[in-house]
Amino acid sequence: MKKEIVSPNVRNFIMSLRDVGYTFDVAVADVLDNSIAAEASEIHIHMLPEPDLIFCMLDNGNGMSNKDLVEAMRLGTKNPNDTRSKLDLGRFGLGLKTASFSQCTKLTVISKKSNKISAKQWDLNYIAKEDEWALLTPTLRQLNHLPLFKQLKAQESGTLIVWQLIDGVSKDDLSSTISGLRKHLSLVFHQFLEGAPKYKAITITINNNPLKPFNPFNTSHPATQQLAIEKLKINKSTIIVQPYILPHHSKLSQQEYEQYATEDGYIKSQGFYLYRARRLLIYGTWWGLHRANDAHKLVRIKVDITNEQDKLWDIDIKKSTASPAPEIKNDLKNIIRQVTEKGSRPYTGRGRKIEDKTTTKFWELVPHDSGLRFALNQSHPLLEKLQEDLSESNRQLLDMYLKGLQAYLPLESIQAQLQQNPYELQQTTMLTDEDIKDIATKLKLAGLSDEAIKDLLKTEIFKNHKELFNNGNQ
Repeated sequence: MKKEIVSPNVRNFIMSLRDVGYTFDVAVADVLDNSIAAEASEIHIHMLPEPDLIFCMLDNGNGMSNKDLVEAMRLGTKNPNDTRSKLDLGRFGLGLKTASFSQCTKLTVISKKSNKISAKQWDLNYIAKEDEWALLTPTLRQLNHLPLFKQLKAQESGTLIVWQLIDGVSKDDLSSTISGLRKHLSLVFHQFLEGAPKYKAITITINNNPLKPFNPFNTSHPATQQLAIEKLKINKSTIIVQPYILPHHSKLSQQEYEQYATEDGYIKSQGFYLYRARRLLIYGTWWGLHRANDAHKLVRIKVDITNEQDKLWDIDIKKSTASPAPEIKNDLKNIIRQVTEKGSRPYTGRGRKIEDKTTTKFWELVPHDSGLRFALNQSHPLLEKLQEDLSESNRQLLDMYLKGLQAYLPLESIQAQLQQNPYELQQTTMLTDEDIKDIATKLKLAGLSDEAIKDLLKTEIFKNHKELFNNGNQ
């Protein structure tokens, strides 16, 4: 059979490589994976606007020889099916290059090992012009002006990654870009920042400011429920599943409640959190196994896998999407059923309090046909007193008004506000202490019976203001 070698159009291929779909945060995290795989204990990120926007990441890891560096700069340097070190967070041998190319057109990697510094550079504009994959070796003079290069020279080993000619973000958005990056890395690498009995905590800084770990399960709060661990055996692999139920907002400060909502809010942050080799890959997904809803917004389920299980999860190049294999889904569904039942209790439990018989409520939950509805308590003593003093025509008008009030109760709006801004709803402030005193005075002047006063003292208004009725009735 006759064969013909057809080389790709390098210029067009570069554009395809740059359009893989990385966001800035995901690209930086992908590059940082290499520092962790190199056993770095310190990683320093600098992002400077002047004279031209530049991004630098320096670690104190093992470093690379010149030969190793050339191989690391190669596209597809690894076979995704090869067995890897447990620390290796990569798979395809593309992360460093594709992540960098998505944000800039000039990638320089400088590494120090055995007291020798090696440097290589991909310049996409040069490649497009020459129409060949030409890996450049910068001179020492070209490297000396780069941020953090002096620090690398002073270290025993490590690697410095530099992005130049950045077009993934702009100078105008630098402040918000850095703020977003801090939040993303604090979440994705929180286990590395926290440390563990077998793992020493690492340090990550951005422009000299250390990152603080953000554990999405709020494990330090006493009201967080940590449910029993499930271990799923698939072939020779073990998947560790740890469900959590976060505290109801009534048990948190407003600041803490908003912090653990994450940037996406509680509704979108519920579901599975997939970790591979301690690194968070994706979060806030049910993988189509369950429908997100408000009652389960406090449910977060941690899933831990090793880097040997990638095929079971269909992890993409960016490490930002994954999907469990069919043989895993049934086990996950069973876990979902158990956890969501418990996860809805902070809401269903509070909902039943409207049936409290010790308090005369303004509202009650009543059955209607095949469902339920909220209705005003027609036996409330204030309403009964008001109706006594009205003419028949005015009683009919009041009755019509109250029916309309009940029928058009803005349930969807109330639910939305409780989801998004539970601390901003201050409904009881509509009734001040002065209002309550004024009502009590007018009722006493009306000559209420002892039985009527007893009924009033059970109402939501007066149960905590019994001193306003000085006749001693309880």
